[in-house]
Amino acid sequence: MSGSRKAIWAGIGAIVLISTVAGAWGMAMSLYANHRQDTQASEAAKTAEAPKSELSRYAVGPLAALQTPAELKPAPEYMFRDRNGTAVRFDAFRGKVVVVNLWAMWCAPCREEMPTLAALAKTYRADTDLIVLPINVDATPDAVTQAKGFMADHTPLPFYSDMRFQLPFEFPGKGAMPSTIFLDREGRIRAVFSGGTDWDSAEAHALIDALLAEGRPAGGVEAPAA
Repeated sequence: MSGSRKAIWAGIGAIVLISTVAGAWGMAMSLYANHRQDTQASEAAKTAEAPKSELSRYAVGPLAALQTPAELKPAPEYMFRDRNGTAVRFDAFRGKVVVVNLWAMWCAPCREEMPTLAALAKTYRADTDLIVLPINVDATPDAVTQAKGFMADHTPLPFYSDMRFQLPFEFPGKGAMPSTIFLDREGRIRAVFSGGTDWDSAEAHALIDALLAEGRPAGGVEAPAA
């Protein structure tokens, strides 16, 4: 066989090989995508089928995606820090209803919903049984400095920080940002919401009022006017 023919057949062989590899790669990627979709669908189905608590009736309107597990688990025994760097744990808020909000400066929905959290804190300012607890998870000193400045414009919200960016993975949601978690007076996780929403809405007030009513002493602070 002449050199030119050998070159032609070699070229054809290379094309066939490339096409075969590309086809295999495409098939592998397709299988991976299908497997990922199946896994996501399976996880979504598990969440949908999981037993829910009586708080599920508050999963309506802007809170339609609210998760309300029937199995009540305690908040993680995880240390975060206040504005001054003092270590804090969720146990410090036992006896209160706590709205934990995990946020970061790089998360646009986090910043967008922060004014509604500030409005929520103002709405319930007279009720000392409710704590609105935003915890920033930015991991660099510069970002934390920016976050402190950002929170200064959203009074009366306090500033707390988890520079290890671990808390989003300690709570249900496993890394979703923003993530808002409701703890009852016993420090148990009662509801979880992934994504941004209006936290000063009538639906959010109804959920919070239900949690505040649990264990409320007779003659306690009444719910804010609608």
